[in-house]
Amino acid sequence: MARMTTTALPAQLAEIREDFLALGLRDRLQLLLEFSQELPDLPERYRDHPDLLERVEECQSPVYIFTETDASGAVHLHATAPVEAPTTRGFASILAQGLDGLAVDEVLAVPADYPQSLGLTEAVSPLRIRGMTAMLARIKRQLERSREA
Repeated sequence: MARMTTTALPAQLAEIREDFLALGLRDRLQLLLEFSQELPDLPERYRDHPDLLERVEECQSPVYIFTETDASGAVHLHATAPVEAPTTRGFASILAQGLDGLAVDEVLAVPADYPQSLGLTEAVSPLRIRGMTAMLARIKRQLERSREA
């Protein structure tokens, strides 16, 4: 497996990746399950406005995401995915936790192949990995659109 350089990766994403790679395959799946249980609930202001969330069509499970930046320019990702889809929830949670608080330019610089670097390609279907890759791409598109607005 080709490894990405840690210099191109924000610290929290590098730490998450290293946590996965330090484990055997079965334990990586367990860690993914733990991440799925840690996906933050949507803030109340978004629970009443699902129209603000964008569906990630490439995912098998219904995943909706929304990025925003606060007054200091820090990125915050909000996501929702069904409890019955722990892999998808886990991927959304990894991105929500790994990208939270980063500057827009830092998020935009995250390598597109980050999902493939977690050591899960042997454990989950390629379709699921593509789903996480699509989530990351959607996040970047949302940030680019908001920057242009």
